[in-house]
Order: sequence, then C-alpha cells, then structure tokens
Amino acid sequence: MSDNTNAAVVPYEELQQKIKWDKDGLVAAIVQDAVSKEVVMLAYMNAESLKLSIESGETWFWSRSRSELWHKGATSGHTQPIRSIHYDCDADTLLVRVNQNGAACHTGRYSCFFNPIVEEAPAVEQDAQGDRFRMLNELEAIISKRYAERPEGAYTTYLFEKGLDKILKKFGEESIEVVIAAKNGDNDELRSETSDLLFHLMVLLRERGVSLDEVMAELGKRHNKPTTNKMNR
Repeated sequence: MSDNTNAAVVPYEELQQKIKWDKDGLVAAIVQDAVSKEVVMLAYMNAESLKLSIESGETWFWSRSRSELWHKGATSGHTQPIRSIHYDCDADTLLVRVNQNGAACHTGRYSCFFNPIVEEAPAVEQDAQGDRFRMLNELEAIISKRYAERPEGAYTTYLFEKGLDKILKKFGEESIEVVIAAKNGDNDELRSETSDLLFHLMVLLRERGVSLDEVMAELGKRHNKPTTNKMNR
C-alpha cells in the first residue's frame, strides 16, 4: 500500500481463498476516488494483479481484451495510489479507494461513467428535501473533475496549474475578505466572501488529497473528546 494507507489486514494467501473468482479467475474491481467519493472506473483483477496491487500500493488489473496484466497509469502517468481495498459481502466484488492522479478514463475524462441514463434531481430540489450540505458534496466532485481533466479556460484549472503556493495565496486573500466583510457588518458581502473562501478551501484540500469526510471525522473526534478546564467546546 502507499504511505497514507493502512497495511493489509488479511494475509494474501487467506484473501486468495476468500475471493470468489469467476470462471476465468477474475473478480470485478470498482475504483473510487478517495477524496470525492466518485466511482471513476470498473476493471478486473486476477490473483496476480491483486497481489501486485497490494504489494506496490498502486492498482494493477487484468486486461480481458489483451489477456495481460496492466499497471494503471504506467504510460499516461494517471496512476492510482491505493488508500484501501475491501471486498463485498459475497466476496465477488472489490472496492478500491485511490488517490486518483489525473483522468481515470482512457478518453481523458475524470470518470469512465459520463454517459447519463437517469439524471439526478437539481441541487436546489435535493436541498429542499433536507440535504443541507449537498452543494458541498457536488462542489467537491466538480473540483475533483477539474483537477483530473484540467479544462482549458477554467479558473480551477488555472489554480491547479499554478500550484500550491498560488492556491494558498488565494485562500489567504479570501480569508482577509471574510474578516473585512464581518467587520463591516455587511451580511450580503459576508455570505459572498464566505462562499469564495469555502471554494478555495476545497481547492486546497483537493490539491493536498484531503477529503471532506476526513475533515468531518477530525471534527467528530474533537467533539467527542472530554472537555478540559482550559477549553470548552
């Protein structure tokens, strides 16, 4: 596994016996971006590619069309450092969470699943049903897509191309704008500047490979800590 993942919890020999390989000795592997939670591709692993994935910390698959092993991103550079691997209740499907570098799809798209059949309801309608923070989830997914595809002319592309220092500079500027808006007592300006701040924070998190789920988990840990005399939350 890569440095930011846990070690395998099941010995490979035991895992090989647990997995229900199909008649061709393969198992379906769903690949999910660990940051955005988007499913980016479906591929197949055999026993050897699973072993290589565990040992190398990056995804390896079995190509059914070429009848050979392939290391994802070996030629494109769009590698998939592994964060975790799970198998399902029937042991016939794997879920591989990765740090997606670049586009997952050979077409250059962020995800292979870009052809809609049934569309999601608009965010406003979803929010009316009680999902207050759905827009943050959607924004995280959009930023992840921009990070992978780098569409020409997009502001997010500009930030990612300029790199961490530029992103930090913009985040710092937006932080100051929020402070000024609050100090001025202008709530309309405060809402606007806070939106800009949250956007740039999420760009920063994507650049560093940190998900909102990880931030929420950290907040949860702090909330559940016993209070002290020095600070009460």
